Amino acid sequence: RKEYVDLYVNYKFNKSVQKPFEDFMQGFLRGCPARNWKIFSPEELQVLLQGHPTFDWHLLEKNVIYAQYTESDQTIRNFWTVFHELPEEKKKMFLVFLSGSDRISGYGLQPFRFCIADPQKENPDESSPYTSTCRLTLFLPR
Repeated sequence: RKEYVDLYVNYKFNKSVQKPFEDFMQGFLRGCPARNWKIFSPEELQVLLQGHPTFDWHLLEKNVIYAQYTESDQTIRNFWTVFHELPEEKKKMFLVFLSGSDRISGYGLQPFRFCIADPQKENPDESSPYTSTCRLTLFLPR
């Protein structure tokens, strides 16, 4: 029985996917030669490809650029008060809303900057926040 299970597992995890994996690896290495990846440890490579999974949210707040707002505006103070009270999962959902991803690049939060702008709507109570993911801009009505 043990031999059957070992052979079955080997087939499922290795032999059955061998050809598709070799095709994938060949294409991947054509665009990203292995010699370039060997300088990274597995952990560094994971962060480089997937981004950082954890964040210093206060550093994110410090990196914000304001347009038509100042840091002391009541809307901004309210935004950050509510933001910091959110659970971790909701904060990551905000990153998805803002940038299209729940991760920050391998460079970390230090160089990650986004803008909070006032869309200057005539009646801001009838407008919802929206983003420009290309420009990392959150349009936050007053």
